Amino acid sequence: MKLIVLDRDGVINQDVEGPIVSPVAWEPIDGSLDAIARLSHAGYQVAVATNQSGIARGVLTVDDLHAVHQKMHEQVIQAGGRIDTVVFCPHSESDECECRKPSPGMLYTLSERLDADLTKVAMVGDSLRDIQAAMAAAAQPILVRTGKGEKTLQSNKGLEHIPAYDSLAAYVDELLMPKDEE
Repeated sequence: MKLIVLDRDGVINQDVEGPIVSPVAWEPIDGSLDAIARLSHAGYQVAVATNQSGIARGVLTVDDLHAVHQKMHEQVIQAGGRIDTVVFCPHSESDECECRKPSPGMLYTLSERLDADLTKVAMVGDSLRDIQAAMAAAAQPILVRTGKGEKTLQSNKGLEHIPAYDSLAAYVDELLMPKDEE
């Protein structure tokens, strides 16, 4: 099985200030839905791992989050793809849980749930905590410049060895490029 794990905000959808508390506020990044559809058609299982501390802070309910994710699923389906599973951390940074990125807990959950060897899994994110979670779980970190990605690259030395792409679509273009075209 081929599995790819995506962060949500800044990778699939526009990253906004604060949590996205309603489906109306969830807007995809250009090309991201098509990229997920291409991954689906190429035989990848697509998972989303997202920190959602707005739940712990009381500004977002689990029902609100499910409504936002329902819109995300529907738009991916309309683009011809699918998201196979979504995991989220409802805790705040002060909770010191094992699931909130940069901790690898959500990746371990996906590994167990989907019987996946994380060393063969790419984790695509736009923040340092996404990269740290991938490295802690022995997954392959991929950085996109959308969302917080460009700022992450500029403000963190030592990320030169992490593959970085302009967007999820650009990463998927390279990932799915026939090997004889490289």
